[in-house]
This record gives sequence, C-alpha cells and structure tokens, in this order.
Amino acid sequence: MNRRHFLTSTAALALNARLFAALRLDLLQEAADVLSNAVGDRQLTAAVLHVSQKGQSFTRSFGSDVSVDAMFLLGSITKPICVAALLTLLDQNKFSLDDPLRRYVPRFVGEGRERVTLRHLLTHVSGLPDQLADNDKLRKGHAGLPEFVAGAIRAPLSFAPGEKYQYSSMGILLATYVAERITGTSIREIVEQSIFKPLEMTRSALGLGRFTLKEMVPCQVKHAAPEAGGGDPAARDWDWNSPYWRKLGAPWGGGHASAADLDRFLAEFLFAKGAALRPATAKLAIRNQNDADITPRGLGFGVGAAAGSPGCSEKTFGHTGSTGTLCWADPATETICVVLTSLPGRAVQPHPREAAAARVAAAAK
Repeated sequence: MNRRHFLTSTAALALNARLFAALRLDLLQEAADVLSNAVGDRQLTAAVLHVSQKGQSFTRSFGSDVSVDAMFLLGSITKPICVAALLTLLDQNKFSLDDPLRRYVPRFVGEGRERVTLRHLLTHVSGLPDQLADNDKLRKGHAGLPEFVAGAIRAPLSFAPGEKYQYSSMGILLATYVAERITGTSIREIVEQSIFKPLEMTRSALGLGRFTLKEMVPCQVKHAAPEAGGGDPAARDWDWNSPYWRKLGAPWGGGHASAADLDRFLAEFLFAKGAALRPATAKLAIRNQNDADITPRGLGFGVGAAAGSPGCSEKTFGHTGSTGTLCWADPATETICVVLTSLPGRAVQPHPREAAAARVAAAAK
C-alpha cells in the first residue's frame, strides 16, 4: 500500500467512525448475523435489514438473488401508508377525524354504527372485526375491494365505539373507502399520487402497480396467517403469493415496498418534513389518540415503547406485518429500523425480525 492510499483509507475510517458514533456497529452486525444465520439455517429464504440514524444508513440483504432494493409484501405495514394517504385529505379540510362514518357511507347505520367516527376506525376502537366472517369465501371467489367494503359495512360491532381496543383491518378498509368517496379515485391511485410520488418511494406499490409478480419476494406461506390460507395448499389460488392477492391492493395488507422506501415513509413522520403531510398532521399521526386505559394508537401507527423493540422510548411509532415485516422509528435517538423477511410472523417465536430489531434498538442507545 502506498503512503497516499494509506492516508486516504485512514481518513475514511476516521470519518466512518464519527458518522456512526451514535450507533454501535458491532450490534448492527449482530442484527445482520441474526438474519444471515436464519437464512443459512433455512429458517427463512429472504430478508433485508435497513437502519438509519442522523443521515447515515446500514443496509444488508440476505438470501439468494435478494438485493437491498427487494420489494416485500408488507402485510399490515400497508395500513399506516394508506392512512397517511387519507390524512392528506385532512390537510385539505375534506373531512374531520370526529366526523361520523355515516356522513360518507350512509348505509353504515343501526346497532350503534351512527356513533363510529373516522378517529375510531383509525385507532382500532370502532368495534369492527379484524377480518370478515366470510373472508375465506370472498378470497376463494377472488372478490374485489367493493365486496369487502360491503361486508365491512354489514359486519356487527363487537362493542360500543370507543369502549375498548380491538385490532381491525376492516376499520382501516372503511377509513380508506372514505378517501375514495371524497375523491372519486381508487385508494391505489390516491396512495401513488399523495404518498409514493412526493416521498420518492420508487420501489413501492399498493397491489402490483407498474411492477410484476416476478419482481416481488415470495412469502413462505407454510405458516401463513389463517386469513391468508394458513399454508393450506388448497389456498394457493388466493394466498399471499397468488396473483389475485398481490394485485388486489388491499389497504389493510396488500402493499409492497423496499426497506429504503419504508425509511423514506417513516422519516416523513419522524422529522415532520412536510413533503406529503403538513408537519402538524404528521405529528398528530404519531401521537396517542386513545384514552389512557386503552391500548395506545396513533393514526394508523402503533405508538409507545411497545411499538418498537425492547429499549425503544415511549415516543416510538411503527407497525408490523403478519407476512414477516417490521418497522419502527424512535424520535429519542432519531433511529429508523426496517426488517423485511419472507417468513410469516406466526411461524416461529422469537421471530428473526424481532431478534434483529432488538439488537438495532440496543445499538441506537
């Protein structure tokens, strides 16, 4: 090595050390090793880890033919993305969070439905179910979103609105349906124009968008969630990997994105950049909206320490997906963590995504 090259290398190493002074690189490498070992042990087939803090990032991909730009089926991380699209209409004064749902969906009446507000839907306290009772039948029949909407409108409430927390995919579906009613445009197009484009999320789509199924990472459906067929071979025509489901663009679970794109999405809220949402609206979305005795939720996001990994602050916000995905942002350390895997969330406990993310949280202290 000549002297000039040695001096350049030394300077680069010193600069790298300063840039990552707030992140322990040994623990980030441990996080990467968790996923690498899980692939090596054939527990999972594909994963991407992405961590950013204060303008610097650490990104690794795992699995054959998997790049750091790989697009995964997000599962429920789709929810905050679609909710953000709805919130752009709040910025335009097109609705109020405390508007009753029946103002936009007149059929939503009877048995206490009149009391359900958009805020109830977005924070999972509406009383609506997670999945419809005939979910399997609808998916087997390749039902479109309007049929799911019709079912959600008819679905009985489990409790009076605002009384308690019950995770509700159908609540998010009806909230995004309001966006369609207001604009006369599909939720897929609203998300594309109001979220993906302004945030430069070029490797993202609700449904397949301009991409093909071959460009997406397949899910390991053997341990899929019950609503996705539960790994039953007879469900191949409608499970997570089917062309039907990947194209549908279900606002509660049918989005696709790369890890870097999810970083851009979370950064819009972490730093209230104002690229897609007004800063005040971004801050509102990551603040608890529920009563003190009810599970805390922001608008589309989980909030509080439990929304992240052990060691995250109470300011943390994020979401997971049953397809094997996880993302969170902690304002206390300005850290963003994204772990995308092909292994369903219910397949094994502890899941590699959680073990990796826990090391990221420790690295960010």
